[in-house]
Amino acid sequence: MSNFVFVLDTDKQPIDPIQPGQARRLMRLGKAAIYRRYPFTIILKYSVSNTAKQPYQLKIDPGSKTTGLAIVQNNKVIWGAELGHRGQKIRNDLLSRRGIRRARRSRNTRYRQSRFLNRVRPSGWLPPSLNSRVENILTWTNTLLRLVPITGISQELVKI
Repeated sequence: MSNFVFVLDTDKQPIDPIQPGQARRLMRLGKAAIYRRYPFTIILKYSVSNTAKQPYQLKIDPGSKTTGLAIVQNNKVIWGAELGHRGQKIRNDLLSRRGIRRARRSRNTRYRQSRFLNRVRPSGWLPPSLNSRVENILTWTNTLLRLVPITGISQELVKI
């Protein structure tokens, strides 16, 4: 499966994705230019009339280490990607920072008192590793919404 190429018109509005061979032909003839390298997107240099846009759906399969993203049209995958998360790295960085703080308390330097009574979490708080995962998925969803005329989004329901 090769990923289709996203296409923007001259007003940077998304139109239907095309196959890579057709995109190469448009660029070779000078009718299109590269707009973005990943996900590969071209922008047309000529105006197109209002073309009937096909219905595309974004499907999201969240996971702890990777999340699957797919753009589907009539049960045919047009574009797919795996999104890697930084959750474990964030957790390890926080543990390292905590260890440094604790070591500072035990050294013969100015005493750093432990703070534990000022930890009030706002409503809707998520741990940093999960927050990173959610923000990462939202960023990619918004990017894809700008590049493809998506009519629906569906997500596999998992407990985070």
